[in-house]
Amino acid sequence: METKHLHFNTSIGVQKPENIRNKTTACPFCARNELTNIIDVEEPIILLKNKYPVLENAYQTVLIETDDCHGDLSTYSKEYLHKLIQFGIKHWLEMEESGAYRSVIFFKNHGPLSGGSLSHPHMQIIGFHEIDYKQKVFPEMFEGIVIAEEEDGTRFTLSTKPRVGFYEFNMEMSDSCYQKRFSEYLQIAVHYILNHFPFKANSYNVFFYHIDRKIFAKVVPRFVTTPLFIGYGLPQVPSNLEWMAGEIERIYFNVPQTA
Repeated sequence: METKHLHFNTSIGVQKPENIRNKTTACPFCARNELTNIIDVEEPIILLKNKYPVLENAYQTVLIETDDCHGDLSTYSKEYLHKLIQFGIKHWLEMEESGAYRSVIFFKNHGPLSGGSLSHPHMQIIGFHEIDYKQKVFPEMFEGIVIAEEEDGTRFTLSTKPRVGFYEFNMEMSDSCYQKRFSEYLQIAVHYILNHFPFKANSYNVFFYHIDRKIFAKVVPRFVTTPLFIGYGLPQVPSNLEWMAGEIERIYFNVPQTA
């Protein structure tokens, strides 16, 4: 029978440190000399095995983005941004290609509504032995209003058929060659959410997907999830998508907007 649920080990979960809300908890990622089970280092980026592997039948790793506990993806220099994303994609795809896992996910939490527990900038790469995440990924998730498109096939869109609902930003590129604009579009989406979003936002997720020889990223601002999605799986599409796409073009690409 097809495995559809992840199993969460609560005895490990209760041991995890949390400092997004509990500000008195020391940050374990800042104690770099105490980190163990390190897989790779590209200073100051570190990939290591997750000390609290709460998911059963999975291999869990953490990618510490920086040694700055207050750093943020939205403000990294272009040089550092590319170094970080290339490092993450490299290890994600290597885990996929190893053949040891049925599927491998790569994602980021940021903020109190993102589902994360530590505020220090980090991502996670997790290999599933039984779950195939691609069975729940559909092409329409990445359809949307084109905000920017490069000749090399790198695209930046605002979803018209969002996975969860409301506002979801998509980036895509071929898996044959890293494109700088891919990461720059991702950074623009995160910066817009934190600084120009029409509703106050302090949380987001970034999800990466490897589908049909393409790499996609989906950036999702996080709020309290609508009950229509929780109870019935019904995503909602807002009426101001065209306006938002135009705002991003105006702010980040200097495209004048017509009345």
